[in-house]
Amino acid sequence: MSSSKNLEFEKTSFLSKSNSAFIEQMYLKFINKDDDLPKSWKNYFEEIGDELNIIAKEINGPSWGPTKNRIDIDELEKKIEQEDENLSNNIHQVNLNQLSSSKSNEDSIKAVSMIRSYRQRGHIIAKLDPLELLKSDYLEELHPESFGFKKEDYQKQIYLGGIINKKQSNIKEILTFLKKTYCGPIGYEYMHISNPTERKWFRDRIEKSTDNMNFTKNGKEAILNKLIQAEGFERFLHKKYVGTKRFGLDGGESLIPALEQIIKISSQSAVKEVKIGMSHRGRLNVLANVLQKSYKRIFNEFAGEINASSEEGAGDVKYHLGASSNRDFDGNSVHVSLTDNPSHLEAVNPVVLGQTRAKQFFHKDKERNKVIPILIHGDAAFAGQGVVAECFAMSGLPGHNTGGTIHIIVNNPIGFTTSPRFARSSPYPSDVAKMVDAPIIHTNGGLSLIHI
Repeated sequence: MSSSKNLEFEKTSFLSKSNSAFIEQMYLKFINKDDDLPKSWKNYFEEIGDELNIIAKEINGPSWGPTKNRIDIDELEKKIEQEDENLSNNIHQVNLNQLSSSKSNEDSIKAVSMIRSYRQRGHIIAKLDPLELLKSDYLEELHPESFGFKKEDYQKQIYLGGIINKKQSNIKEILTFLKKTYCGPIGYEYMHISNPTERKWFRDRIEKSTDNMNFTKNGKEAILNKLIQAEGFERFLHKKYVGTKRFGLDGGESLIPALEQIIKISSQSAVKEVKIGMSHRGRLNVLANVLQKSYKRIFNEFAGEINASSEEGAGDVKYHLGASSNRDFDGNSVHVSLTDNPSHLEAVNPVVLGQTRAKQFFHKDKERNKVIPILIHGDAAFAGQGVVAECFAMSGLPGHNTGGTIHIIVNNPIGFTTSPRFARSSPYPSDVAKMVDAPIIHTNGGLSLIHI
């Protein structure tokens, strides 16, 4: 072998297959500029020149094979730091979003709590006293600040999800709606009702629209005419028969248009009979302007002329007598009767309920919607006489149920014998009705309506 070949062999003899792994390792150190690479290998790889690419391809293997990448610690650390920073920013953004969402949910919960408070307690500050003798302070529990709202929050939009018929609203709009609905001339008590379906039905009727109390021109004229008839009747009796007992309806004339409307709606709902029971207060007015008993007969009774042969009986006073008549409303006829009440105040209540039950039996009214009873009370008697509570306690029993009774309490703020605050322990005379989950409506006209 010539010296040149020997020299070539000396330079390349280590490039055998058995050393390929070692050579590959050295070359990787070379291309990565590793300080641990021996100088001899560095010089060798530098002398190769163009052949370096060929060796690199051989080391890396075929193009279709797995790629061998060196892990760069510095690049990896930089990448980890960048990912940590991005993660921190994302977490911060998520926290901000969560805080914003949490704040929004908190505002919604507080707004709903405020709405519920008005539904429960709004009637306390309602304008129910026409004489303005009773002053009611603004309840702290009805103020937005009690629920964490500040003045600057009043214009902020709050998600309500359909409550009070609004998807979203602000505190100012919510307060306007609640005060108009629950703190106006009508106060509602219904949140004590345990049946959620009944409670929702009543609430929807109240909150359905802010225009519920807007009457048509004909409706306003009809109400006005009935009020004029009621007040004119009382004034005439007061001047014509001075000092004569008449148990006037003075201050409670709204009873007459209220009864008229109840009977009218009943006739439209296919009711055949309406049974009314009441004590003395306002009885003559009801006889004249609801049952349409002639003025002549009433005035004759004031003059002491009682027809002993009549069905009304003999010797009884005028404000004990009953009457009946057929009333027609837009082609719908309904029989209205007022039961005699010669006894004391609320004694007529079970009589009317028993008559109603009997009438329903004869009408084969198993659904109990063809005959309805209406009981009219004074505020002191309703709260003070036990027969009222007894009738309530029996109202739901199968053998006594009439399908519901409308109770109308004629409040008397002036007082006939004593002031209301000395006559009962509860704020309202109607509180007795809560024992049967009856919804209660308070009005500024001196009336409270209860339906069971």
